[in-house]
Amino acid sequence: MRRFLFMCSVIFSTVFHAQKKPDLIPYPQSVTMQKGKFIIPETLILSDKLPKEETEYFKKRLGSRIKFQNSSKIEGADMIYVPIPQLKTPIDPEHKEKYLIDISSKRIFITANTNQGYFLALQTLIQLFEEHKEDKEIPAMEINDYPKFAWRGMHLDVCRHFFNVDEVKQYIDYLAMYKLNTFHWHLTDDQGWRIEIKKYPKLTQTGSKRKESMIGAYVDNTFDGKPYGPYFYTQEQIKEVIKYAEQRHITIVPEIEMPGHALAALSAYPELACTKGPFESATKWGVFDDVFCPKEETFTFLENVLDEVIALFPSQYIHIGGDECPKTRWKECSHCQELIKKNNLKDEHGLQSYFIHRIEKYVNSKGRKIIGWDEILEGGLAPNAAVMSWTGVNGGIEAAKSGHFAVMTPGAYCYFDHYQGDPQSEPNAFGGFTPLEKVYSYDPVPAELNAEQAKYILGVQANLWTEYITGFKQVEYMIFPRLMALSEVGWGTADSKNYKEFEGRVIRQFKVLDKMKVNYAKSIYNISGKVLPASNGIAYELTVSQNPEGIRYTTDGTEPSISSQIYQGPVAVSKSLTVKSAYFEDGKLKSAVSSQEFTVSKTTGKKITLEQQPSENYSFGGAFTLVDGIIGNTRQLGKTWLGFQGKDVIATIDFGQKTAFSEVYFNTLENKGSWIHLAKSAQIFISDDGTNFKLIKEIGENEILNSKGKIKLNVGNQNSKYIRLTIENAGIIPAGNPGADSKAWLFVDEIGAN
Repeated sequence: MRRFLFMCSVIFSTVFHAQKKPDLIPYPQSVTMQKGKFIIPETLILSDKLPKEETEYFKKRLGSRIKFQNSSKIEGADMIYVPIPQLKTPIDPEHKEKYLIDISSKRIFITANTNQGYFLALQTLIQLFEEHKEDKEIPAMEINDYPKFAWRGMHLDVCRHFFNVDEVKQYIDYLAMYKLNTFHWHLTDDQGWRIEIKKYPKLTQTGSKRKESMIGAYVDNTFDGKPYGPYFYTQEQIKEVIKYAEQRHITIVPEIEMPGHALAALSAYPELACTKGPFESATKWGVFDDVFCPKEETFTFLENVLDEVIALFPSQYIHIGGDECPKTRWKECSHCQELIKKNNLKDEHGLQSYFIHRIEKYVNSKGRKIIGWDEILEGGLAPNAAVMSWTGVNGGIEAAKSGHFAVMTPGAYCYFDHYQGDPQSEPNAFGGFTPLEKVYSYDPVPAELNAEQAKYILGVQANLWTEYITGFKQVEYMIFPRLMALSEVGWGTADSKNYKEFEGRVIRQFKVLDKMKVNYAKSIYNISGKVLPASNGIAYELTVSQNPEGIRYTTDGTEPSISSQIYQGPVAVSKSLTVKSAYFEDGKLKSAVSSQEFTVSKTTGKKITLEQQPSENYSFGGAFTLVDGIIGNTRQLGKTWLGFQGKDVIATIDFGQKTAFSEVYFNTLENKGSWIHLAKSAQIFISDDGTNFKLIKEIGENEILNSKGKIKLNVGNQNSKYIRLTIENAGIIPAGNPGADSKAWLFVDEIGAN
């Protein structure tokens, strides 16, 4: 048990420092404000017995004048002193990350069991020193702090786009600043192999480069024509990064993808596939049919690769991927089919389980454990495997209920490649809509778990896939400020009821990021719009993190100015129009201009119900999204589309009274690289009682294909109280398409009637 005494010469003060809660992120478990204030001196004198690496980090981050002195010669002078007996609050010796800070008018005490706890305490002190840099006085307080979750992670994909050693170190520094403790390093994928394996030099000679890269939105299907790579990390560079992370008490979990996402590896060693190839590193984003073939030479290859990975990385867990593995090649492979029969496996999903079991057994023999994306549950989970639940929360629930550890990283809350602000004013992103508030609202422990099962939730992680992130400045933009929300969720002190208070702390933290020249997203300053049902259609509610009286808007298509209408409440939308809005302060434009076009029909704002709910990742706004007057942008799967994987859309709209109409429209989307297929068919029904429905129109696959998903149907003169649309999902993706044998996605936007 250790106690570190941080003492500085000060002018004694007993005046109660009546101040708001400190601007700490993540916020501590307990902060008790005391009387007095600690005056920050010009020079801090630290004991020479303090842990060296952590204290050097503190010195570098703080940028203050610091000198070290032999603690045995100090008697109450400016110092950190070790040891001090008789702790006020004993620390659980099993909790490595717990710490106490006691700030009085004369000194600062830090208590921690481990260097890691001391390091976390220093992160808190750094934030307090930064917050009070100008007034040079920190309010007296006691902080009793520890994290709720053992795994607080961030992921970085370096395969789609590569980031050099210095950039990876900077990324690790950002994690350390906000007390995250796990860095998930995604090192191999279809688009590039990024880690040197000495036994297999062609992995980096061939697999670390590609002939070109996809640019723009996926629907554009355009490429830059520029060779990319070779880009990879040598083993010496890997060791350098691991040491750097260890100094910041961050564990690096490496990911070696298998059995899918293997094109880069197969480009170097085509004999590991089910077919002869040749193969090349993927130039597109998405999922591809060619995967590792589960034959002995493949397992020998992977075991040799893992030997070198395990020798480099000291982490308990090795991530083996396991996600998005199409079974097309396995179905057509005589060896795979014979293996299924020989081992009495049910099907190709059973073969995937066989594959993962073999890899787990080998990794376990080396004293390590595997963790994989939740598809490793397919066909049965390996005995000691942990699950990273990304497709939603169900994978984590299933794992925990069966006594397996899980890290929660559902796309709806934890995918930082999604848009975080209005897609029209944001850089091109993968899709989805995950603003700061949504990240902050996440609870990693599913309500379906009891107290005993909840113990298997290791923690939470956010993922940054880099298809559309070409440089490190954009990495910064995508993780900040959402990383701050994640840190507080992982620490266990996030409370969605207090989001506005958290938002204020975030904005005040921006001063630190500005000083560091971090390119953070300023979406928090922009206006956010929300469509509400209203008595005469819909209303458009505008909110901003600052004073809402600064919002100006127009409805005639012109750009807002300081002389435009002052926002005083939700804007009524009873006809098709465009609302443009912006925030002004001191007569100057302080935000991006937000523009929202509305297409009003007879369904707009009406009551709507869905028999099957959309995927959590693409459910923003729920069923009302289909009648909110907003036509979805085919280039941006942000706020305006609902996505259904393997499910039909059955939507019933209540007009409220019998209503005449003769045209019905809706849109579906096609983006096969992301497994998104046009609807297979659609039927339109009407009813006057909401129970008995009559079919009035049907459209087939060819008509939908010919219309390219933009469906506008003449249904004759109708007059009914209810209208129902059944939009059929394409079902299982056929062979020859990305994601073959998986459930297709169906994306639908506005359902209108005129």
